[in-house]
Amino acid sequence: MVDADQTFVIVGGGLAGAKAAETLRAEGFHGRVILIGDERDHPYERPPLSKGYLTGAKDRDSAFVHDPAWYAAHDIELHLGQPVTAVDREEHTVRLGDNTVIRYDKLLLATGSEPRRLDVPGTGLAGVHHLRRLAHADRLRQVLAGLGRDNGHLVIAGAGWIGLEVAAAARGYGAEVTVVESDPTPLHRVLGPELGQIFADLHTGHGVRFHFGARLTEIVGQDGMVLAVRTDDGEEHPAHAVLAAIGAAPRTALAENSGLALVDRADGGGIAVDESLRTSDPDIYAAGDVAAAHHPLLHTRLRVEHWANALNGGPAAARAMLGRTVSYDRVPYFFTDQYDLGMEYSGSAPPGSYDQVVVRGDTGKREFIAFWLKRGRVLAGMNVNVWDVTDPIQRLIRSRAAVDPDALADPSVPLESLAK
Repeated sequence: MVDADQTFVIVGGGLAGAKAAETLRAEGFHGRVILIGDERDHPYERPPLSKGYLTGAKDRDSAFVHDPAWYAAHDIELHLGQPVTAVDREEHTVRLGDNTVIRYDKLLLATGSEPRRLDVPGTGLAGVHHLRRLAHADRLRQVLAGLGRDNGHLVIAGAGWIGLEVAAAARGYGAEVTVVESDPTPLHRVLGPELGQIFADLHTGHGVRFHFGARLTEIVGQDGMVLAVRTDDGEEHPAHAVLAAIGAAPRTALAENSGLALVDRADGGGIAVDESLRTSDPDIYAAGDVAAAHHPLLHTRLRVEHWANALNGGPAAARAMLGRTVSYDRVPYFFTDQYDLGMEYSGSAPPGSYDQVVVRGDTGKREFIAFWLKRGRVLAGMNVNVWDVTDPIQRLIRSRAAVDPDALADPSVPLESLAK
């Protein structure tokens, strides 16, 4: 057991960190594995926070990656409720908030991201919420239930994935919901106007009110409680609670303070890592939301804030820490559930990267697959209430071959026959 005297430290108590620890043991690492999280909860997954747990369909324990007893059984040392305040690269140490110093041979930064804050008057009121941590979901779940009982109003700033999922959950409790969004449709910068409109129609049909083309400028309150919000077009909307869902920023302070290479915020930010998830320091790796990785398949640098990236990136980083040859080339993937709509998205097609959108199926019935193409090559695919097609969609993306758009749009042509 040549590695028994080594110590691998993981900073981050989310899915990426927990799966990295699991992989180290599964791959036969015999040294110390220390997982440090700044929350008191054991490592958990984030999708339940805006999906099953928030809606009340699942209990709190469903969010945890492992049963708490699993960590002791696998000799994983936990330091929970302790932030890492500094990394000393020369000494190979991390310092915790209580001034405990831990030495490492290899270090994994899986520090995730944090919600962007509204910069408007009134954000200090008790009814202003964010959703990133389990404690946030605990509180928001109670708030939504109370709004539903009292016919209360929730205003959501931002019509991205989190904003829309919370809107659906809130309507499930019976709360009144208004979404304020500066773009002309939900998910405008991800899906474009045509497909964004499908989500607008979905939510409007369930009683959500949208206020597009406007920004929230003030949260009005009295005695510490929210009463209304105002927007930059002079409108005022009643509100008993406000959710800021305007995106997330990678938590890069540790990396920045220790001198690791970062990606410019204008390019998405994050810790710069190569295809093996190694940072500019050969003994430090990064995975999950915080990692901006060179993608060997897509020939670009990507930072992906979705569940699948944490699920797969943590193990990939762990194998690289063990000296395995790693080329992390997973096709980006995420999913959402809103009312009776289920969706999976694979690939990457940011604004300006594609020249054609092809749809197979019936958008009116919300049973279709959409493809984003560039010169006939599939960059991304989204299946809505159509299942068991992720594999052929991802093969189409991986093939990088030109595809006949007419065949792609024809439901009678099996996707498998196009994914060569």
